[in-house]
Amino acid sequence: MKIKALSVVTSLFFCVALSFGLHADVNKKALKAEAISIVKKFGGTLKPQLGKALKTGGPAHAIKVCSTQAPAIAEKLRNETGWYVRRVSLKARNNMSATPDAWEAKVLKQFDERQARGESAQKMAFAEVVNGKYRFMKAQGVEKVCLNCHATKVNPEVEAALKKHYPHDKARGYTLGQIRGAFSLARDI
Repeated sequence: MKIKALSVVTSLFFCVALSFGLHADVNKKALKAEAISIVKKFGGTLKPQLGKALKTGGPAHAIKVCSTQAPAIAEKLRNETGWYVRRVSLKARNNMSATPDAWEAKVLKQFDERQARGESAQKMAFAEVVNGKYRFMKAQGVEKVCLNCHATKVNPEVEAALKKHYPHDKARGYTLGQIRGAFSLARDI
């Protein structure tokens, strides 16, 4: 009986050791580069669509486009790459998809602290392995165009569009350069 118990304990030990070894062998540099590429593709797809919407129908039209296209882009990237992709914020515009989980909230708070110490949102990112997943976040800073919909005061047409498309919107009150959220990516390793 003691030998059988010892054998089970030894097997468990080797399984755990092997599991940690596999995570140690993960090429974090390659995963980070892949995640950054996906973030660039997300932004590079959404920004032109928002720009076109702004030109053709103004900020209220851009809100409608963003409400449908951002989730569609995230889903397409998820299907193409195998990465879980979304945008999150401590002040979520869309409670269903943009509310951060505990890890994302912790990283967003760290981003705010880093920015308070003078770091720019432009290159701010963080990654780590959590529960068998490689997780990556890239800060999303407020650009001038973002203030059409994310400032404290917006025009009445924008206000109406926000109420229609995002009835529980909290993504307001931002200033130029401030971190308003992040791209969040995860992948099993």
